Amino acid sequence: MTSSDVWDEATAATYDETSAEKFAPEVLGPTVDFLARLAGPGRVLEFAVGTGRVGIPLVQRGVPVTGLEFSEPMVAQLRRKVDASSLPVVVGDMATTVVPGEFSLVYLVWNSISNLRTQAEQVQCFANAARHLSPGGRFVIELWVPPLRRLPPGQLAAPFDVSDGHLGFDTYDLVSQECTSHHYSRQEDGSVAYGAGHFRYIWPAECDLMAQLAGLELEARYADWQERPFTSESEGHISMWRKP
Repeated sequence: MTSSDVWDEATAATYDETSAEKFAPEVLGPTVDFLARLAGPGRVLEFAVGTGRVGIPLVQRGVPVTGLEFSEPMVAQLRRKVDASSLPVVVGDMATTVVPGEFSLVYLVWNSISNLRTQAEQVQCFANAARHLSPGGRFVIELWVPPLRRLPPGQLAAPFDVSDGHLGFDTYDLVSQECTSHHYSRQEDGSVAYGAGHFRYIWPAECDLMAQLAGLELEARYADWQERPFTSESEGHISMWRKP
């Protein structure tokens, strides 16, 4: 068992709806294009496959994808879309669970590695990715850059969404690098529902050290799936490490 939050049945049932912006063609298309090109003819393993937002479109392009997912309710939602013969899924955590076989590509999208809330588990995740890769294979992650410059001295909370129907802000522990995302959502009856998610942020250079400990070599880092240059102003990164 890891420190990750577990997406329950209620969260899984509404996940696609509440994450609709991530299913938009202009967001999902470049992601799938990038990963399909990188996978080539090889087998692919997605850590935290969720409801199949990325894995299913890859399968539809002929890429053989296996998923690893910590939440059984999320897998149940995925099964409403595709059967086990098309996209097999192993239930387990991405830090320690071993999936049979070797893969040319292992990937993690949409900040999912941050669900592991300790540095030790994140280091294990890199090692687990390396364990599954064939020689020459690649590990790819999509991850945010911690927006700590938004925090004035002495302030530990920063808003990330202030819109009709939703207020969201993050609180940070600058010592442990743990973060809690707080969500206040207006319901149809006028009431307000509260939810929270817990994460641990990782700096790009910290990722590179984790990769080095796992025997992986940095091959490329981009600002986004369109492969725009990564700069000091980038709010996220797509990073790729190769197993020698």
